[in-house]
Amino acid sequence: MATTRVRRPRPADMTVPVGARSVFTDGACSVNPGPGGWAWALSRTEFASGHEAVSTNQRMEIRAALEAARANEGPLLIVSDSTYVVNCFRDRWHTGWLERGWLTSARKPVANRDLWEPLVDLVATRGDIAFQWVKGHSGHEMNDFVDSLAVAACFPQR
Repeated sequence: MATTRVRRPRPADMTVPVGARSVFTDGACSVNPGPGGWAWALSRTEFASGHEAVSTNQRMEIRAALEAARANEGPLLIVSDSTYVVNCFRDRWHTGWLERGWLTSARKPVANRDLWEPLVDLVATRGDIAFQWVKGHSGHEMNDFVDSLAVAACFPQR
């Protein structure tokens, strides 16, 4: 007998704080794991990027959001093509992680806790950060820009 899978409705987008600036973020890895790069940008002239010698794509996505939040004061809308990053906050995964002592719902340690913990703390402390998903590699000008910065950051010596 076949079972029917019931899809839960997608949670609503997060409320954007009044006066928020949009900061676009992305992470990249040349191989997974391997050299990684992260980037954030407010515009084509206001941006930053960085590198980890050995990383993963997911680590770099989180790191990009963390670095954007650290570097930019005031209300922010962090726009990412990472559902991993956006859903953590939109769907409040972090609430369960904290309640369970940084364990997933499957009772396994949360991967990348060393990056998640300061990001979750910063978002909670500030209270003026929201997250929004954008489809990657879809021709979105700023997403494509931060993608190119993150890819370039994978190999900073080039």
